[in-house]
Amino acid sequence: MKRNTVVKSFASILFVLAFLALLPAAHADQANQETKVTFSQPVQIPGRVLPAGTYVFVLPEEINDHFEVRIFNADRTMLVATLLTINAERSKATDNTVFGFAERGSAQPEAIVTWFYPGETTGHEFLYPKQVEKELASAKQVTIFAGK
Repeated sequence: MKRNTVVKSFASILFVLAFLALLPAAHADQANQETKVTFSQPVQIPGRVLPAGTYVFVLPEEINDHFEVRIFNADRTMLVATLLTINAERSKATDNTVFGFAERGSAQPEAIVTWFYPGETTGHEFLYPKQVEKELASAKQVTIFAGK
């Protein structure tokens, strides 16, 4: 039993290190919070899994639609997903983009739970189906600082 826990912890640490090692500084645009990020491994978002690669997270231009997060491919030529979010709060802003992940073991990709733009204490919590949401709530949460 202990060996399984050690293996899962080791796999989680490797995921975080691989994410940070291959992640260029996130690009951000204040108005729409545009952030370019590279994932070194597949990651889950609501409704699908994103393969390893570079993606652009962006809010719609209309401020009333900032409950949506749009994910594009690296050069913004293809919309990959439009996701619904609710506000997520944290006590202290950072100078970095921050992603919160739920660790789910080696059989499933890490799931993106939250995204915070640099300098903001209010971010975006992704809305998953109820069944998945319960699973993610019980999973270990990991915060990744993705650069400026």
